[in-house]
Amino acid sequence: MPSERPSVVVTRRLPQVVETRMSELFDVELREDDAPMSRDALVAAMQRADVLVPTITDTIDQGVLAQAGDRLKLIASFGAGVDHIDVATARQRGILVSNTPGAVTEDTADMTLALILAVTRRMPEGLALMQAGRWTGWAPTALLGGRVGGRRLGILGMGRIGQAVARRAKAFGMQIHYHNRKRLRPEIETELEATYWESLDQMVSRMDVISVNCPHTPSTFHLMNARRLKLMKPSAVIVNTSRGEVIDENALTRMLRTGEIAGAGLDVFEHGTDINPRLRELHNVVLLPHMGSATLEGRVEQGEKVIINIKTFADGHRPPDLVVPSML
Repeated sequence: MPSERPSVVVTRRLPQVVETRMSELFDVELREDDAPMSRDALVAAMQRADVLVPTITDTIDQGVLAQAGDRLKLIASFGAGVDHIDVATARQRGILVSNTPGAVTEDTADMTLALILAVTRRMPEGLALMQAGRWTGWAPTALLGGRVGGRRLGILGMGRIGQAVARRAKAFGMQIHYHNRKRLRPEIETELEATYWESLDQMVSRMDVISVNCPHTPSTFHLMNARRLKLMKPSAVIVNTSRGEVIDENALTRMLRTGEIAGAGLDVFEHGTDINPRLRELHNVVLLPHMGSATLEGRVEQGEKVIINIKTFADGHRPPDLVVPSML
């Protein structure tokens, strides 16, 4: 490092306690507003910093990295996912990449269960009725949803968050099933009472609820495509708190409109804020603005991990949350 206090550029506003601690430890450049950096501004930041602290709203691809210059040595990403960073190219250019795994596991799992409940118990319809002032009183057959206890939950991606979802769902009396790149150790399966499906197609066709909890990689893009969505039972629902690109959003919208799928709870979308307008019109869909990890505690913990990664690297050691291409 060129100095004991590395030059750090942060691309978005972070919780004040995190920014204050960074200012104490580093020569840090903080944002005054909270708008995402433009591509040119991001390149300029990389050229003047020893360490860049980006978020998922910053696309750091091969073209951006080619203009980074020689000063940048660490990209300490604020977030667990790194699909917005070309990690392989960064490493080829001598730039390390770190992330913040585990910091928002419990928060995201909480939101997954909240979406499952909201969709199956028709909460948005009840909320709309109340807000419109059209509720006339209780009735035995009004807004009948479904009981989650006893339902089969198929978890797509059984990493930290998937396992946290399984623990919560088990407490609600759901039957736990999962598909993962690698099968869990027997003791974890026993703890979670989870059934492994090697075939995703077979699992999808038999589940009452599908929860998407896998990262976005080239191999998971549109993993839930039109063909696989058609395998779902008409009474089934799908929930996504991971990455929007894993589901073919247009195909999902068509099937929700025609009743081929009973409902969906989505916290992430295939094209970011550019959401299929027909999806917004559906009464059997719960849409949230990517808030699954949005707790103050989680954001502060993420910031603490970023600080530890930077400080460890500045002291000449390997960042504890170093990301390597083989991990992806």
